[in-house]
Amino acid sequence: MIKIYSTSWCGPCKNVKRLLEERGLSYVEIDIEEIGWSRDDLYDLTGGRTVPQIVINEKPVGGYDDLLKLDREGKLTV
Repeated sequence: MIKIYSTSWCGPCKNVKRLLEERGLSYVEIDIEEIGWSRDDLYDLTGGRTVPQIVINEKPVGGYDDLLKLDREGKLTV
């Protein structure tokens, strides 16, 4: 399962969703502003304070650049 922690105004968040959709991978998006999370809350869960933060199978993988690297290395699997 892929979870994306995002905000509505985040450009890289849109890029993450587009990449996953292009690869045919489903995801759950969680808007941290909608649920009232602070960046500290996000850090406590994922180890990162910036959006997007991506978690695959309960393992934090980082942001858009990290996901792009996994994809380029052929390691973007669920």
